[in-house]
Amino acid sequence: MTSKTTGPIPPDNVTPQQRAMPRVNKVTAGDITSSLKAGFSDFLARPLMSVFFGLFYAAFGILFVWCLVWLGKIWMIIPAAVGFPLVAPFAAAGLYEMSRRLQKGENFGWSEILSVMANQHKREMGWMAFVTLFIFWVWIYQVRLWLAIILKDASFSDFDGFLNTLFFTPQGWTFLAIGTCVGAFLSLALFSLTVVSMPMLLDQETDFVSAMLTSIHVVTENPAVMLTWAAIISVTMLLSLVPAFLGLVFTLPILGHTTWHLYQRAVTHADG
Repeated sequence: MTSKTTGPIPPDNVTPQQRAMPRVNKVTAGDITSSLKAGFSDFLARPLMSVFFGLFYAAFGILFVWCLVWLGKIWMIIPAAVGFPLVAPFAAAGLYEMSRRLQKGENFGWSEILSVMANQHKREMGWMAFVTLFIFWVWIYQVRLWLAIILKDASFSDFDGFLNTLFFTPQGWTFLAIGTCVGAFLSLALFSLTVVSMPMLLDQETDFVSAMLTSIHVVTENPAVMLTWAAIISVTMLLSLVPAFLGLVFTLPILGHTTWHLYQRAVTHADG
């Protein structure tokens, strides 16, 4: 007795077709300027919603530092504040979605944006969050390691004492030099992995490895322009920390919206 089947039977050696990798475009300094203008326009289009995401991020930073003071971890305040912007790309997911909808001329409210953010756990944004937080953890751990090696005899009873040791002793200068070099390396690594991968994961049904590879490709194809953008982000974010993290209320939304538009200029997907 023979069985009947419908449709063609694929050969055993055929594998499912994989999604084509996106094309990486050449970007210029003019693209950064245009993206900044578009990002600022998005901010002005929905200022209250944009400020909400910046305020949430700033409030979390303030709470984080307060917990360190309460726990007596004085030595962690500066490295935590410096490393805190490393998690900004993940915090900006809602801003990317806002810019995506504004770009398409779609109407939206709080429920649409927050629901998209909540649904990211079904995709691969969580893996990128893990990568981001892992690099932040490495940053904090290596600071603790160098403190133990270089400043092992120093005592920090308060924040002023820590600053005095850091800025007015040879050991403190050595610690700052090493920390700056390691921090620059980790920041560059994370920037290369996330500069377009975060908005790409929100925009496309793709895996986080492909998104990271595309992000690295964007940086390697446009090193001067992307390093300029990295410098703009770093300086802006660090200056925003000075007034008790409150500068982030405005700078994070503008940078988040801008990143979306720069991603749109840097990456072209096969489906258009």
